[in-house]
Amino acid sequence: MVKKAPRRTAERILEVTLDLFNRFGEPNVSTTLISAELRISPGNLYYHYPAKDEIINALFDRYEQALTELLGASHSVRHVEDAWFFMHTLFELIWQYRFLYRDLNDLLSKNRHLEAHFQSVLHNKVQAVHGLLNALERTGAMHIDAREVKPVATSMVVVLTYWLSFEYVRDPRRALEPESVQAALLRGAHHVLNLLMPYLESGQRAHLLALASAYQPTDD
Repeated sequence: MVKKAPRRTAERILEVTLDLFNRFGEPNVSTTLISAELRISPGNLYYHYPAKDEIINALFDRYEQALTELLGASHSVRHVEDAWFFMHTLFELIWQYRFLYRDLNDLLSKNRHLEAHFQSVLHNKVQAVHGLLNALERTGAMHIDAREVKPVATSMVVVLTYWLSFEYVRDPRRALEPESVQAALLRGAHHVLNLLMPYLESGQRAHLLALASAYQPTDD
């Protein structure tokens, strides 16, 4: 029987640290805790990542790469159901790296790499949502004045970016636990897309309401 090659230590460090950051918040996770969780020496950890910020930056770079690939699909949205799927997938990615959003302001204040690159992330999100709105306009799924596209896109990105923070304030003890994920993501997708309601064609508006009723918990 052929044995599987052991995963590289650097890869394991990122996987375990991401889980710890997501569970406890980045400020509450030390390099000592990371090495203990991995059952490796602190020296081995520092060999791969000499500082905690380097682990954070590596995780952020992975997130940014995955986000860039996902945002490229925004221009192919044709109707509300496509938009619902796109937003839910986007929220799933944010959930996967939720520590970034849970501790966003703190991270940006002390990490220059994130400070510089997160501005690019926000810009790319706005551009992608802008493209989504234009795609819906082209197919007749919605009708919106060209002057309103940018502010609506920006408002959608604001909700998208800070939704998990809202969920955390709403229910600090349970909001970011795994059992809460599906309800939180559905609420987020619903509230982002709800900003399109005034502009949707009547049939598309009814379909969005039907999607929300089918998937959304009743306590939102």
